[in-house]
Amino acid sequence: MTRQFVYEALPMRVRFGANSLSTLPEELDQIGLKRVLVLCSPEQEETGQRVAAALGDRCVGVLPEAVMHVPNEVAQRASDEAARVGADGCVAVGGGSAIGLGKAIALKHGLPIVAVPTTYAGSEMTPVWGLTTDGRKETGRDPRVLPRSVVYDPELTATLPASMSVTSGINAIAHAVEALYAPDATPIISLMAEEGVKALAAALPAIVADPSDPEARSNALYGSWLCGACLGATTMSLHHKLCHALGGTLNLPHAQTHTVVLPHALSFNQPAAPEATAALSRALGGAADPAERLWEIAGELDAPRSLADLGMREEDIPRIAEEVTSRSYGNPRPITYDDVVGILNAAWAGKPPSSNPAA
Repeated sequence: MTRQFVYEALPMRVRFGANSLSTLPEELDQIGLKRVLVLCSPEQEETGQRVAAALGDRCVGVLPEAVMHVPNEVAQRASDEAARVGADGCVAVGGGSAIGLGKAIALKHGLPIVAVPTTYAGSEMTPVWGLTTDGRKETGRDPRVLPRSVVYDPELTATLPASMSVTSGINAIAHAVEALYAPDATPIISLMAEEGVKALAAALPAIVADPSDPEARSNALYGSWLCGACLGATTMSLHHKLCHALGGTLNLPHAQTHTVVLPHALSFNQPAAPEATAALSRALGGAADPAERLWEIAGELDAPRSLADLGMREEDIPRIAEEVTSRSYGNPRPITYDDVVGILNAAWAGKPPSSNPAA
């Protein structure tokens, strides 16, 4: 079959390696930033202060207010603070919450972002923004929110708890999974997706065995970079729509929700995506059923496998299914309301994905 595709590389700079944080001033020099606001979550304030110290008088403040799903009121406060201190850019330190907050400021004021990821979320590699208003999460793409520079320092992930490392890593794997069967998939991105899944699937058990293992931490961050790049370059499908609805509507924890939902969404799509399934089989050590294998990995690494355990009520299933099917989007297999209800029922109960008759 003759291939047809369009591939556009995103304009960003990546610095990867142990002790890369010490080079952060050089990254600001590349962009010409002199007054930056450091953004982080309350839990990451110590790391935020460490980054601020490395920047010296270039840092005009640390704002430790990033929270999941970027509530609009938090984004507004952060935007106001950036304007008040006269920031010419932001350094976002942490996971998707901090980087998402930086994107909200960039969307409003056009301030460039330098991202310093401390989890495997992947938001730093994308021009995708998200804001939650009145329980509804809205997302979009805008080149202004793409970080200009990303500093990957594996040493900053060494204190990420093993349990959070696992769910953050499976969240990253979800980006690669959907990139493999995306309507705008390309050969380059498919190679990156397969390699990213392979790296993370090998690194996560090693991190659980020894959270301080520097090689495992480096390999996991490498895998998350590749998976994040896949997220930034392709259109996401059913899995991400489910997780956005669950997070925005019910405020379920982001990475854990991805971990629970991924095997079920993948199981549903596998029959319509044989090339993606073959690539995932290779990445997961020859697994005959990649969706089932991801569900098993979550169990082996003591990660959540039930939406009920994350706080979702069974009676919430119909409104989430309604939300997910209310708009059209690319997916390798047609989706009906009943299909989504079946997926959510299995994910809510913590059943294996093969138990869903729609799969």
